[in-house]
Amino acid sequence: MPNSVFSRIERGEFFLIAGPCVAESESLCLKVAEHIAALAEKHRVPYIFKTSFQKANRLSGISYTGPGRKEGLAILAKVKKEFGLPVLTDIHETADIPAVAEVADILQIPALLCRQTDLVVEAAKSGRWVNIKKGQFLAPEDMALIAQKADSKKIMLTERGTTFGYRNLVVDFRGLLIMKEAGYPVIFDATHSLQLPGGGGTVSTGQPQYSIPMAKAAAAIGIDGLFIETHPEPSKALSDAGAMLPLSKMEELLESVLTVRMASSVTKELV
Repeated sequence: MPNSVFSRIERGEFFLIAGPCVAESESLCLKVAEHIAALAEKHRVPYIFKTSFQKANRLSGISYTGPGRKEGLAILAKVKKEFGLPVLTDIHETADIPAVAEVADILQIPALLCRQTDLVVEAAKSGRWVNIKKGQFLAPEDMALIAQKADSKKIMLTERGTTFGYRNLVVDFRGLLIMKEAGYPVIFDATHSLQLPGGGGTVSTGQPQYSIPMAKAAAAIGIDGLFIETHPEPSKALSDAGAMLPLSKMEELLESVLTVRMASSVTKELV
């Protein structure tokens, strides 16, 4: 199943990356994966489950960071086996790569680490797909240079907002098109693009009420994939509680984005 998903992505099919911010528990991840996998099958969208075993970039020392590599990878392996889904997770240092590449189909380079040459190069050497998130401090043109370091065709680039003053991010939709010029699949992160870094005092918050409109706008521009973090009860989440989209909203999100994509496709044909 994972191989068929990547074959579809390579053929240019729109795809979805979604799951909870952190692998809080096996039961949570299985619940979210099952729900979204059913939606993806219904709407014929290739789906990749995502979650993090550890969040290394936390503002406060009291923030929840995750179950750790061993337990987190075990949860990802269970999701993969149970539903036949490809899975994605973050890496933070080169020492993570051997163990993570045994389980994950996509290794994700966090935005704040995207310029770490050794991390990018070694991730690509694993033979897995690598999703590189654009740093909040980078121009979209810079991502082509970072992708070139990897020397791999299995690269994805993700837009997740640009720093706009303090505790705020903004999305320049031109950046999606600029990154596409590099020749790699481009993804829009509809969760972290709306994050308010440090907005909660000791934690970051967000504006998930705008996730669906922003995802629709990105679809109209022309993205290859959509990234979204979701939780059955975001207010009870241990990480990014103020940024995740409720799981109950996922079908509305997916249907809205697919409708825009279809309308955009028809418009292009008429032109």
